[in-house]
Amino acid sequence: MFLTEIQKETAELRPHTDKLGSFPRNPSLSWQSHATYLDRVKGHINSVGERIGELQRIRQDVVPWQQQAITEVTSHAAQLAASTQAAILHLRENQNYLFAPEYTNHLTTIADRSEDMKQTVDTFLEYEKTQLKLQRLQTELELVGG
Repeated sequence: MFLTEIQKETAELRPHTDKLGSFPRNPSLSWQSHATYLDRVKGHINSVGERIGELQRIRQDVVPWQQQAITEVTSHAAQLAASTQAAILHLRENQNYLFAPEYTNHLTTIADRSEDMKQTVDTFLEYEKTQLKLQRLQTELELVGG
């Protein structure tokens, strides 16, 4: 399922967003370092966006918990994308003003929303795994009892 692909993407995204989240506490980093990490984050977000688009196309054909997963992951991804785009625009226009409150807020939001998205995907995939295990156990019990 596409959620598994999103899970993989969020795992690869996290080190970059964690690093960005630490930038406000590290004044020695150049604007180029900021740009590099923002570009990496943007690439992962674009990949997640492609998977979300595929999920949106099948949304009406999936069970309610999967629809909820699509809604929640889409929300986190949209917030993450918006903050990333805002940070990129700030950086393009203000390369020497890396500690502007609005910019550092974007960096913090990127790290937070990335974590939220990863946790959401992980939780829904764990739910799916548990559902499958429950179904397997129910089948086994029916076979033994029959």
